[in-house]
This record gives sequence, structure tokens and C-alpha cells, in this order.
Amino acid sequence: MLDIAVIEDPAAAEATLDPVRTQILHELSVPGSATQIAAKVGLPRQKVNYHLKALERHGLVELVEERRKGNVTERVLQATAASYLISPQALSSVSPDPHRFSDRFSAFWLLALAGRMVQEMGKLIAGAAAARQKLATFAIDGEITFRTAADRAAFAEELGVAVTRLVDKYHHGGTRPGAGAAGGRRHRLVVALHPALKTTRESPESPATPTAKEQDHD
Repeated sequence: MLDIAVIEDPAAAEATLDPVRTQILHELSVPGSATQIAAKVGLPRQKVNYHLKALERHGLVELVEERRKGNVTERVLQATAASYLISPQALSSVSPDPHRFSDRFSAFWLLALAGRMVQEMGKLIAGAAAARQKLATFAIDGEITFRTAADRAAFAEELGVAVTRLVDKYHHGGTRPGAGAAGGRRHRLVVALHPALKTTRESPESPATPTAKEQDHD
């Protein structure tokens, strides 16, 4: 079982959006039969079997074993991943293109980059799993509180300079970071900074609504 599976097929994505099938996938984080799942989700076994066949058809669940009980063969299934993420590839004709924005201060560009990251990481993880190889990745996750918008802008500027300096130092071959070179392995670099969602303790307002203080700083 994978920790996370990225879904690219539109039909598979549609299958996971059904609330009943989502619940079944959750229950199948451990192996179970249709009878066992039916008792947990409160549905008839025949109805659960219908959903299981759809999930299995899209590769979202897989057969673990078959148990013989009298004249009946019980199939034990398990979800193929602990969690699922739908790739923008599932909506390829309308998925965001990072090249349309290319503005370091655009929230839409950040969203497009995040979508591209999900899409590319899904393909990389699947390829690495098929090749039985470990995928080399690196990520930093943290939070920072800025006193003013000017401090935030200054931080972004210094961060950009520092990253550019490191790219110039370690990039091998070609005139552009994306050009690559013989004997080298091309990597994607994304640095993201965005406001953290407010917790209930911090503010009663909606996370999408900035406070008056934040509006003044922006």
C-alpha cells in the first residue's frame, strides 16, 4: 500500500468523489471483505459489492486474498493507498498552466505551481515504485510571522536572491536552469510562501477573510 496515490484518470477521480466510496476506501485502509465493510458503513452487502467493483476497476482497491467459506468464496480487498490526491491531470483541458502567470507575487501562479507539483510528483512516485527505486526529494515546511508587509516583501526579496545564488552555484551545464546537461539529473525547484490559515483561537473570522490590520499591511 502506498502512503499517497495521485489519481490522474478522470473516471477514477469521479469514483473517489462518491461519499460512500470515499468511506469504503477509508475502511479499507486495512483488508476487509464486502460483508465486513457492509457492517461498518451500514449498507447491504450487495450494494457494497457494487461499489467495490467500481473501485477495483479503477485500481483504487486490490485483492489481498480469497477465503473459502463452504460453497462461497469471500474476497478480501484493501485500498491501494492510505490517502488519495486528485491530480490536475484529471482535468487536463482546464488545469492551470504556470506559464500563463509567471509572477512571483501572484497567488494564482502559486496555485498553478502547486497543481503542477502534484501532477509531476504523482508521475515520479509511480515511476519510482514501478522501478523499485527510492525517489530523491527534499522539502521544508515552516511558519514565519511578519511584523509588517514591508518585512514580508524584504524577506521575499532576500529569499529570491539567496535561491538564485544557490542555483548559480550548483546548476551544471547550459545557460538556463531548465536546460540540463550531459551526465546531470534535472530537478524542479519551487519555493512557496503563503499566509497560514487562522485557527479558531487566533480569530473568529473566516480564514479567507483578512483582518483590518492585514488589509492595512497589504
